[in-house]
Amino acid sequence: MRHLQIWTHIGALSGIQLNSRRRRQSTPAFGLPAATKLRPKVCYVLFQKPSRRLHVSERQIGATMGSLMQPDHFSHILRILNTNVDGKEKVMYALTAIRGIGRRFSNICCKKAEVDLTKRAGELSAEELEAVMNIVSNPRAYKIPDYFLNRQKDVKDGKYSQLTSSQLDTKMRDDLERLKKIRNHRGLRHYWGLTVRGQHTKTTGRRGKTVGVGGKK
Repeated sequence: MRHLQIWTHIGALSGIQLNSRRRRQSTPAFGLPAATKLRPKVCYVLFQKPSRRLHVSERQIGATMGSLMQPDHFSHILRILNTNVDGKEKVMYALTAIRGIGRRFSNICCKKAEVDLTKRAGELSAEELEAVMNIVSNPRAYKIPDYFLNRQKDVKDGKYSQLTSSQLDTKMRDDLERLKKIRNHRGLRHYWGLTVRGQHTKTTGRRGKTVGVGGKK
């Protein structure tokens, strides 16, 4: 508690000036005698005690605010094309966790599906998610240009398509087997375990191999 001194005499409000060291009287107001004594009255003012400081980390604050703003159907992890997708990221960047989908392709797929790019991936409804996946699986049907696709003019069927997740591994394995079968130079280099793209091999790429010069016998 703190004491607050309040001068109750009316002369204190108008005619008497208070100095820090001593009380100085001036001409009294309202006809009061100059010798009138001013008695201070003590008034108790209650101050609320300061609350205890709560040491809360920024991560906990963010989690609390996020839980207040998240809708009821929010999903923290989505399972799409055998890949775990983080639901807390924006839709465009969350889809890039899937192999074969980059930022530009993800962006155009979300726009074709009319999905709000400011949404989090966990906020998507089942209909919106299905629409995006339909576009990813068949992009040419939604007028996405061929230069966006990662498999153009396939060797066997000549089709244009977008490969994702396990399809990438399957196609790459088939391509390497075809190159080895026809004894192509690239296929042989893959078969021998050497560099394929013209790198120097005299002084680099020695990891995992025996290094050293044999001495004369």
